[in-house]
Amino acid sequence: MYTFSSKLKTFSIILMAVGILGIGYGFLSAPKDIQEVEKILAADEHGSHGTAHEEKAEASHKEAGHHEAAAEASHDSHKGAEHAEVSGANEHEKHLEHVLHQLQNKPWSAVYVACIFFLLLSMGTLAFYAIQQVAQAGWSPVLFRVMQGITAYLPAGSIIFFIILVLCGLHFNHIFVWLGEGVTDPKDANYDAIIAGKSGYLNFPFWIVRAFIFLLGWNIYRHFSRKNCLAQDEANDDLYYKKNFKASAGFLVFFIVSESIMAWDWIMSFDPHWFSTLFAWYVFASFFVSGITAIALVTIYLKSKGYLEYVNTSHIHDLAKFMFGISVFWTYLWFSQFMLIWYANIPEEVTYFVTRIQLYNLPFFGAVVMNFVFPLLILINTDFKRLNWVIVMAGVVILLGHYVDFFNMIMPGTVGDKWFIGVPEIASVLFFLGLFIFVVFTALTKAPLLAKRNPFIEESKHFHY
Repeated sequence: MYTFSSKLKTFSIILMAVGILGIGYGFLSAPKDIQEVEKILAADEHGSHGTAHEEKAEASHKEAGHHEAAAEASHDSHKGAEHAEVSGANEHEKHLEHVLHQLQNKPWSAVYVACIFFLLLSMGTLAFYAIQQVAQAGWSPVLFRVMQGITAYLPAGSIIFFIILVLCGLHFNHIFVWLGEGVTDPKDANYDAIIAGKSGYLNFPFWIVRAFIFLLGWNIYRHFSRKNCLAQDEANDDLYYKKNFKASAGFLVFFIVSESIMAWDWIMSFDPHWFSTLFAWYVFASFFVSGITAIALVTIYLKSKGYLEYVNTSHIHDLAKFMFGISVFWTYLWFSQFMLIWYANIPEEVTYFVTRIQLYNLPFFGAVVMNFVFPLLILINTDFKRLNWVIVMAGVVILLGHYVDFFNMIMPGTVGDKWFIGVPEIASVLFFLGLFIFVVFTALTKAPLLAKRNPFIEESKHFHY
């Protein structure tokens, strides 16, 4: 039986505590009204464009002089100038309100990105586990309890994520544009014809019901698959194994449908004017490789502490092959989506990538380096796939890279050009990382680390090549 190290437990609690403090700071430091936004913009303008600001002020002063002369010459033109000033003031106020929403969205978006990343990471592990069950894989049963430990995060992650979705619907934030007030009302100033056209699907009641069904379905499978696996250890036949086989086959059908819709609902709808038929596969590849990487890292950690006696370099090698293969698959999808849209250059499609290249240049292309170039160079060598320190190094980079990938998918639609990796972003990752470590390693203490009555366990124990 595994014992949760007191040092690791303390470390996870410290991560959560620091994370909560940082997240709280992010919310407290966000501007409360447009007056604060005006001060922030003025400070930014003064700090980075002092000379340009003075030139603009001088030009404005001269322009004001011309308007004044024109006003003296004609009463009608004076009225016109007044109207223009009122219109300009309204536009300025709308701009300030837009920036206010972006800056207020920043801590919410930081929490959302970290929350969905760790939630889907555990889902990637669950999907991988289900595939192993259905494929009747002979190499992986010695890793089943590691996979079950990682998926133990799913209930806690699901509850937190669902609460965030409900708060979005109750207008605690503005991260989903299509949830804004008046966007589907033709008489409202905020009316958006494209969003209104999608309101039959993108409306809060239907959206939150879908989320509830998906999260519930995933957690039900996780609960019963683990229950059956533990019951199989005490059984005299393979009844519970066969139950898991059938349940896993049914779950994979549910998963592939729910995953596609989830990707549209929880990520793609941040940019409700844009869509890609490849997007669901792209999101799947991102969290699937993250889940496999988590299995490898937890396995190596447990092995280093003297557990998992039957896990050998061949098992690690196979996990590394999946890390390498799915990284290449992710890159294929990234390039296919990007190249086709970029080359076609259809304005309503290409704007998605123009925004990211112009405003998120470093994280956008940095994600490709971290998720493709680095794993390709490190993991293409067969011998390297058997070295624990290489797997750990590659795994950490892959996980960071896919966090950046989720950051790229979500942030442009919520905070626009007001992004940077600050206290809320780092604190959110620390909090959910701490929670993940605490829940996963606590779950690993609840059962033996070997599924001893799995029909393929002997094959898995003696897996060498």
